[in-house]
Amino acid sequence: MNFMEEMRKRAQSKPGKLVLPEGTEPRTIQAARILIDEKLAGSVTLLGTREEVEKAAKYVNVDLSGINIENPVESEMLEAFSGEYYLLRKHKGITEEEAKTKITEPLNWGAMMVRKGAADAMVGGAENTTAKFLRAALTIIKTKPGTKVASSCFVMYLPGSDWGVKGNLIFSDCATVPDPDSEQLAEIAIAAADSCRTLLHAEPQVALLSFSTKGSAKHPLVDKVAKAVKIIHRKRPDLSADGELQADAALIPGIGKKKAPGSAVAGKANVLVFPDLNSGNIGYKLVQRFAGAEAYGPFLQGFAGPVSDLSRGCSVSDIVNIAAVTLVQAQE
Repeated sequence: MNFMEEMRKRAQSKPGKLVLPEGTEPRTIQAARILIDEKLAGSVTLLGTREEVEKAAKYVNVDLSGINIENPVESEMLEAFSGEYYLLRKHKGITEEEAKTKITEPLNWGAMMVRKGAADAMVGGAENTTAKFLRAALTIIKTKPGTKVASSCFVMYLPGSDWGVKGNLIFSDCATVPDPDSEQLAEIAIAAADSCRTLLHAEPQVALLSFSTKGSAKHPLVDKVAKAVKIIHRKRPDLSADGELQADAALIPGIGKKKAPGSAVAGKANVLVFPDLNSGNIGYKLVQRFAGAEAYGPFLQGFAGPVSDLSRGCSVSDIVNIAAVTLVQAQE
């Protein structure tokens, strides 16, 4: 059973409530039908006017029975949601009337559904930019207590191998934070460790990567990673995390033993934390293309509630798969 098959099985075991804010987007409507039919979600809510959603559904020949349609402007939750949004944004000078208008925007409404427990998870981005999606999530759902930065991870699956957890490794951050400082890098590593527990059901072994292993090179970029490791040990002494480690020292037992003797992580890492977005994005794509790895994600991490951002070029299958994973995150 590969990673996505496992995610679908786990989603079906405890189907959650999903909101899809882009309720008139054809691929999203098709995905909603599959999510209900395959019992990957207990309920799916499409946002938009009933007339517009039904028109879009008819265009792609989708039966909407069993799927919720909610028009924020007419919702009985409008007053409560707009009041909450006003409290969140009044320090920015927003008026109560402006809050009532802003909260009816689909991404804001979907995020508020997650914040208030009306939905367990939100998936969007098929027709909105990542920046707009993240703005709604960060403004309304916010990050977890004690976390200042939201990040992302990929699950990299190498079929037939024993890397990481049965061929699966967490790569982070490969999509969100361009140049994290030590504090941010520590938060990314902690979030990636939590993602490992949630998505791979395994105890994380976190390697913070560098071009240096344990002081073999001297440079401010190396110092950044070493400082991040100290922050992790202070914040989360329960985590098995080490660095700075070169990739071979992190992954190969013999090299790890030679380069980082005494390290609890060297040679057996299942979570690889890259020092910046350049290395992370390049790294996952090289492994995907050269090693034939299956890359699942990016999955957002560090938020107070589960949300996932789609590529605007996503397929119906992509939406279904991302939704299944996000609902599994909600189970935790």
